[in-house]
Amino acid sequence: MSNIPNSAQLGNNVVIEEDVIIGEHVVIGHNTILLKGTQIGDHVTVGSNCVLGIQPSINQRMRKIAKMDKQLTIESGARIGHVVSIYSGTQIGRNVFIGDHASIRENVSVGEESVVGRAAIVELNTSIGKSCTIQTLAYVTGDTTLEDHVFIGPCVSMSNDKYMGAQDYSLKGPHIKKGAKIGNNASLLPGITVGSNTIIGAGAVVTKDAEDNIVAAGVPAKKINS
Repeated sequence: MSNIPNSAQLGNNVVIEEDVIIGEHVVIGHNTILLKGTQIGDHVTVGSNCVLGIQPSINQRMRKIAKMDKQLTIESGARIGHVVSIYSGTQIGRNVFIGDHASIRENVSVGEESVVGRAAIVELNTSIGKSCTIQTLAYVTGDTTLEDHVFIGPCVSMSNDKYMGAQDYSLKGPHIKKGAKIGNNASLLPGITVGSNTIIGAGAVVTKDAEDNIVAAGVPAKKINS
């Protein structure tokens, strides 16, 4: 059984599987699917044609998640656009905004007041802090950490596999510290750290750690006079 309060507004053809919890004054758009165990807080808005609570599937070449919460949790005040997919084991914080066509994989946390822009992709095992902005078409690779107040510009790309599948490697995405800003179309290589309040220029390729409170740009990215 699922808990659907009278204050919920459901569009046409909404599918709600068992053990779904829906808070007060929730709005769900047409054709959206809430899969088993999904938990939605009060005053959440979900657009049309979304799929929430997807169970991950793998093949022999893909790694397994050793430990993961079973349900997707969306906290109060979150707003989710149209045609969004979010996997189970993920937590969406209070007042988060997720744009149309975005995809968020399993075992991800998105801190309160953060924005995940239109068609952005956030891969598994990623932690996004409070009040972050991930803009349109950005790709946040798996195993990445964004601390609070990080800005990721449009079409930024990140990677977490140093050897591109050629040999065993402990996957590790970038670690972007508090207040850092990454310009549009920048590329971040596996395992690098971008320091607090550092700015990475548009189109840069970050191959090494960037210290705190600098401006870096170029290919490869280097510290420049600001």
